[in-house]
Amino acid sequence: MDDVRKKLKLQITQSLIVLFTVMAIITTVFCTGSFAQGSGDQETLQQEKTSANVEGLKYALIAAATAFGLGAIGAGIAISHVGAAAMGAVAEKPQIAGQALIFVGLAEGIVVFGFITALMILGKV
Repeated sequence: MDDVRKKLKLQITQSLIVLFTVMAIITTVFCTGSFAQGSGDQETLQQEKTSANVEGLKYALIAAATAFGLGAIGAGIAISHVGAAAMGAVAEKPQIAGQALIFVGLAEGIVVFGFITALMILGKV
C-alpha cells in the first residue's frame, strides 16, 4: 500500500509540474504584446483598440474553456468515486439501485454548472 501512495504522489507531482510549465508557456505567449512600444499615430491607436478587443475576447474564451473544462474534470472525479460506491452498494443491496443513480446524476450536475457558466461568460462577449 505504501508503494501505491508513493506512486500517486509522484503522478500528482508530475501533473503539477506539467500544469505549471504549460501555464508559464501560455503566459509568455499571450503577454508579449503588453511590452510592445506604441506611437501616437491615429492608425496605431485604432489598431490598439482592436487589439484590446481581441485581448478581451481571448481571455473570455480562455475563461469559458477553463470553466467548462474544470467542471468536466470535477464531474469525472466525482462520478468515479460516487459511481464506484454506488455499484458496491447495489451489489450488496439491489433495491437501492434507483437511489444510487440519483447520486450519480447529482455528480453529473457539476458539468451542467460549468457549461452554464461558460455560456454566461460567452454571452458577455
